[in-house]
Amino acid sequence: MEITSKMVKELREMTNAGMMDCKKALAESGGDVDDAVKILREKGLSAAAKRAHKEAREGQIFSYIHSNNKLGVIVELNCETDFVAKTEDFQSLGRNIAMQVAAAAPIVVKREDIPGDVLEREKEIFRNQALQSGKPEKILDKIVEGKVEKFYSEIVLLEQPFIKDDKVTIEELLKGTIGKLGENMVVKRFARFKLGEEAS
Repeated sequence: MEITSKMVKELREMTNAGMMDCKKALAESGGDVDDAVKILREKGLSAAAKRAHKEAREGQIFSYIHSNNKLGVIVELNCETDFVAKTEDFQSLGRNIAMQVAAAAPIVVKREDIPGDVLEREKEIFRNQALQSGKPEKILDKIVEGKVEKFYSEIVLLEQPFIKDDKVTIEELLKGTIGKLGENMVVKRFARFKLGEEAS
């Protein structure tokens, strides 16, 4: 199948990947756009894995203030070089993550940041809920495991579905940008302020 420039342009708009990468992915997928998106995503993730050991000490602080001035977010996003920190892709990622924190109210960056006692308390609640609803003992662990994964996707920033595309998690969005720009990137920390809320 002939890969037209229109197809390449559309795939580029969908994925933000480079023109040549889009062309190769379309050729590899025989012109199937969905498959090409998958190929690009997988390449981005594998490139990100290769960069994960590199230290990210540069970067920027991003902020988002909601239009009513009653909700604000600050995010520290790190990368390896100041050059990449100034690129439009990095800037866009930072803005998107700040908006994500504002809209989806995560509590931690990654699941390892959740205190052990909080996780144990949640597991206990999930187990008791399952018992009270009459679920058999032998499947309790499976039920608790499923509920814990859902809990992660609600409160862990990297595991939340992206507010602009719920088929992608924030971690996949981050790794896609790492794959594209060729530098490791890390969400170091964030703070979310809502008027009238007590500091946690």
